Amino acid sequence: MDTIEEQRYLTFALGKGRLAKQALAAFEKTGITCQEMKDKDTRKLIFVNEELKLKFFLAKGPDVPTYVEYGAADIGIVGKDTILEEARNIYEVLDLGFGKCRMCVCGPKEAEELLKHHELIRVATKYPRIAKNYFYNRKHQTVEIIKLNGSIELAPIVGLSEVIVDIVETGSTLRENGLHVLEEVCPLSARMVVNQVSMKMEHERITRLIQDLKEVL
Repeated sequence: MDTIEEQRYLTFALGKGRLAKQALAAFEKTGITCQEMKDKDTRKLIFVNEELKLKFFLAKGPDVPTYVEYGAADIGIVGKDTILEEARNIYEVLDLGFGKCRMCVCGPKEAEELLKHHELIRVATKYPRIAKNYFYNRKHQTVEIIKLNGSIELAPIVGLSEVIVDIVETGSTLRENGLHVLEEVCPLSARMVVNQVSMKMEHERITRLIQDLKEVL
C-alpha cells in the first residue's frame, strides 16, 4: 500500500450542472468532500482535496468521455446518452442510478404508421449516432438523420422531420407541443466511467471507490 505522500492524484471529470451536484452528494456520503467546489463565486477550474489526493473539474457532458479516454481524467461522471453518442474507449463501471430518463422516438400520433412500415423518413436529433444505431441496426429502417443542437421538438412541428430522437424525462414538453413517445430506444441514467490505463494502474483505489459508492447508492 502506498503511503499517501507517494500517491498520485486521482482526477475526476464531472458533467456540469445537476449531474455534478448529485455526484458530489453521493461522494460526500462515502467521505469524499471538496470544500472548494461549494464556493458559488469561485473562478477556479480545478478543485483539489489534498488530504485524499483527489482533483475535480467540471466539464460539458459530451467532453467528459474525451477527457477520460485521453487520461486527462481518471474517472468521469456522465449520462449514458453521452457515453453512447461519444463512443469513446473507456470502461463504464457503475450505474449511479440518478438522472434517470429515456431516449425515445417521438412525434405526432400520425407518424406511428411511418415507423411501422419502414418508410424512408427524416429524423431530427442531437444524437445522430444513437439514432442511426437504433434505426439501422435494431429496426433495419433506412432514415435520413438531421443533426440539430437546439429544441428538437420544433422539428416535426415546422415540418423539418417526421419524428425526433430525444431524451424524455416527464414528457410534458412533448405533450404541450402535441407530440408523443412512439418508441423507446433505451433507458438512461448517470454512469461512472474510468480510463482504461488508470483502471490497471490504480485498480485498488478505483475498485474501493466503486465499492464505497455502491454502498451509499
